[in-house]
Amino acid sequence: MSANTLNFTPAVYAYYQKMAFRDTEILRKLREQTHKMSMGHMQISPEQGQFMMLLIELMGAKKTLDIGVFTGYSALCVAMALPQDGKVIGCDTNVEWTKIANRFWEMAAVSHKIDLRLAPASETLQALIDEGQSNTFDFAFIDADKKNYLDYYEKTLVLIREGGLIAIDNVLYGGDVADPSIHDENTKTIRLLNEKIWADDRVTLSMLPIGDGLTLVRKSL
Repeated sequence: MSANTLNFTPAVYAYYQKMAFRDTEILRKLREQTHKMSMGHMQISPEQGQFMMLLIELMGAKKTLDIGVFTGYSALCVAMALPQDGKVIGCDTNVEWTKIANRFWEMAAVSHKIDLRLAPASETLQALIDEGQSNTFDFAFIDADKKNYLDYYEKTLVLIREGGLIAIDNVLYGGDVADPSIHDENTKTIRLLNEKIWADDRVTLSMLPIGDGLTLVRKSL
């Protein structure tokens, strides 16, 4: 037993991935494709993707948001866990990155579950609210430009149903949030969001040391 989270040495992390993650060929190929890119580090860890798949299954989720699609790994994981009539609405602005995503979604036979909206995420989220889709989404994953995290959080909280779940990536931001000497815009925004969620009586939360830090937020009943 330990009162602290275990420090992952390379050997422990290798064992953790081996035992915690059941890989598939399509997920592996998408990771390999993404890691060849200059921005490949933006992809979530495979164990994080599998964790979200488990959450989708546990919740019986059918309607979800993916804010920050990149090359489509998180949306692919969620879509694979959704039932055949499930839906992911993906938000991104990058045509080249999402071309890769579309190709792998088609290869995985889940493209019919994913509705990609190529527009600024704030606009897409507001449009969904304006269409009357508030309180109808089961799950959302936020992993996009950090400067807009506060706006994404507020709009997503409107769209998520009571008892629904929001997963927010990069909440530890490489450890920079814990260093008071770091004051760049992204780090300051994530600090503000972490503090906001901690004090937000509209939700319950759990911050997990997985990947770059993942906060789970459940909208209160």
